[in-house]
Amino acid sequence: MAFIPFQGFMREQPQSPPPPYVPPKPFPSQYLVDCLYNYTNVWLVTGENFWFYPTYLQFGEVAGYRCTGTFWTFYGFDERLVQTVACNPIPTLY
Repeated sequence: MAFIPFQGFMREQPQSPPPPYVPPKPFPSQYLVDCLYNYTNVWLVTGENFWFYPTYLQFGEVAGYRCTGTFWTFYGFDERLVQTVACNPIPTLY
């Protein structure tokens, strides 16, 4: 279920395509907040996965740019739909 939030969140669109590979599904899951402004592969609880460039994260909502294969389109969804994420480089815990 997508939503279109306030235009202020539509910033810093990626200028290049995502990596040509799909990273392995991590276990345990990484935190989406560690992947802000990075190419991120998202797996949803529905089984769908896609490349995503998150630019906004707040309790209950995520917004950024989703790769359609040809171009990036602004996309938002409920963070409760996220099963796991993988971004490169893998963030370190501190």
